[in-house]
Amino acid sequence: MKANPVLPEMATVMEVVEETSNIKTFRVRFDDEEVMKKFTFEPGQVGQLSVFGAGESTFVINSSPTRMDYLQFSVMRVGEVTSRIHQLKAGDSVGVRAPLGNAFPTEEMKGQDVTFIGGGIGMAPLRTLLVYMLDNRDDYGKITLLYGARTPQDLSYQEDLAEWIERDDIDVVLTVDNPDEEWGKKPYQKTGLIPNVLKEINPDNSGYAVTCGPPIMIKFTLMALNELGFKDDKIITTLEKRMKCGVGLCGRCNIGDKYVCVDGPVFKYSELQELPNEL
Repeated sequence: MKANPVLPEMATVMEVVEETSNIKTFRVRFDDEEVMKKFTFEPGQVGQLSVFGAGESTFVINSSPTRMDYLQFSVMRVGEVTSRIHQLKAGDSVGVRAPLGNAFPTEEMKGQDVTFIGGGIGMAPLRTLLVYMLDNRDDYGKITLLYGARTPQDLSYQEDLAEWIERDDIDVVLTVDNPDEEWGKKPYQKTGLIPNVLKEINPDNSGYAVTCGPPIMIKFTLMALNELGFKDDKIITTLEKRMKCGVGLCGRCNIGDKYVCVDGPVFKYSELQELPNEL
């Protein structure tokens, strides 16, 4: 069952996690337990969070459909709406319109190796797919995660990272641009730009690569993946560009003949190459 995609469903903030100095994660449940019980979504789909009197913004649902105790959204503080969301605390009410958009091709990816490349807040959409795959571990091949940020303190999901590093069924590499004195003492800690470290670790190019992060990072990561020999139809990224209504009505997010909120936000690189260069 899906909540109404046009009308916000009331929900309550259950927990707030401060990921970094400007990123917070919000775990919410629908107030109507029947709605919560029947709610379904797929990894990669997004939702609109609304704070009444401030507006609404689009965020990926970065919890996994395999774990439905709550829905999780991570929010970077960048403007008025996100600043208001950052003021929310446990017990506060929010509006949620979800699920919206398409999803990662989890069925198509079965049996394949998957390399995740995330930068900063771009780890959010990767997290939902990564947790989903780890919860269905036998369905997928080798899983590699490369995650980077400006500093060690800018890496989100510290609890997740600690758990994943300890697992023997996922390879984790973390990289930062500006290390502190403690950084680099562990074998998985690198220093350098994500595309350069990606080429250094040189993952098997026969599988899928999933990437999300700042636009400049994505641009050079796509170039690096091409250099490494990944196929365009096995390189996947996510866009939430200019999304407003979330249901294809307002036209704000259209790129060529595509609407990011309906046809996306998940796109293969082969699909992006057919669109106008507005990314």
